[in-house]
Amino acid sequence: MPSVPATDTSALAALASPTGPVALLLPGQGAQQPDMATELYGPEPVFTAVMDEFFTLLGREGAELREDWLSACPRVPLDDACRAQPLLFAVGYALGRTLLAHGVRPAVLLGHSVGELAAAALAGVFDLADAAWLMSARSAAMAGVGPGGMLAVAARPEELAHLLPGGPGGIPGAVAVGAVNAPAQTVLSGLEPHLTEVEETLRAARLAARRVPARQAFHCPAVAGAADVFQAAFSGVSLNSPQIRVWSTRTGRPVRPHEAADAGFWAQQLAEPVLFWPALDNLLRYGDFTLVETGPGQGLSMLARRHPQVRSRRSRVVPLLPPRPGGDLAFLRTALTRLST
Repeated sequence: MPSVPATDTSALAALASPTGPVALLLPGQGAQQPDMATELYGPEPVFTAVMDEFFTLLGREGAELREDWLSACPRVPLDDACRAQPLLFAVGYALGRTLLAHGVRPAVLLGHSVGELAAAALAGVFDLADAAWLMSARSAAMAGVGPGGMLAVAARPEELAHLLPGGPGGIPGAVAVGAVNAPAQTVLSGLEPHLTEVEETLRAARLAARRVPARQAFHCPAVAGAADVFQAAFSGVSLNSPQIRVWSTRTGRPVRPHEAADAGFWAQQLAEPVLFWPALDNLLRYGDFTLVETGPGQGLSMLARRHPQVRSRRSRVVPLLPPRPGGDLAFLRTALTRLST
C-alpha cells in the first residue's frame, strides 16, 4: 500500500490513478440489520477470528452481545445503542481486516458516525483492545441520555432551520441537524417529545420524513453531556497517527496527526453532525476511487451512487454485503473478485 503523509493532500491526488485506489466506506447507526453478516461467522476465518477477539475483549458484555447478534429473538433490541453501536463497529472492523487479509490495500477510510471509530481502529489510531473499551464506554455514555431518535428528511439543512425548535420560547438544540448524507437528504436528531413534534411539523409542511432505526439521539447538542462522559474514557488510551488516511465525516477532510492524538476529536464527534456528503465530495475531488462499503446493507453505496463522479463511471461503488442479509458469503466473495480486477 502506498504511504501517504497524513498532512499531504497532494499526495492523495497522486494516488488517485486511473485504476482507482480503494476507499472504504464504513456505515454507522441506521445500517444495522438482524442477522447482519452472521453468515460470514464461521466460514470466513479472518472475520470470525476478529469478531471473537472483540467479543472476548468485552468480557461478559461481549458474550451477551454475541448471543443477541446470533439470536432470532435478541434480549436487547438491535436498534438500541448498546447493541447497534458495538456491532456496527465490530462488523465494519472485521470486514476491513478481511479485506486486508485478501490483499486489498485501502488508500482511504471514511466512516459514518461509529464507522469513523472503526476507521480509526483499522488505521491504527488505537488497537482493538482499546477500541472495545471505548465502544463499551460510548454505549454507557449514551445510556444516560433520555429517549430520542433521528429523522431522515428529503430536504437541505437550510430548508429545515425555520422548522426546528429554538425560536422565541423554544429549546435551542432540542432537535438539530445530525447528518448531511446527500443533497436534499438530511438527518435530524433530538430528544423526545421534541423530535415527534418536529416530525408532525414536517408532515404538515408536506416534507417526506422517516424514522432512522435509532432509539437514541446521536450527533446533536442534546448529547453534549454524553460526549463529555465518553471523552473521559479515553484516559489511558494510546492514540497514534493513522497508518491509513482517515477522511473524517466530522470535518469533511483528512484527520491530521494532532487531531488523531486528541481524545476530544474522537469523543466530541458524538455530539457533532456527520458530514458524509461533504466528506465524500471533497475526497472525490482528488480523483477516481473504488468506493467499498464495508459493513451491513448498502446505504452508503446508495448515497455514493448519487455522486456525479460515480454516475459518470469515473469512480465505482462495490458493496461487500447485499442490501438485506441472505447470501452474504457468496456476495462477499463476488465483491472480492471484483476488487481484484
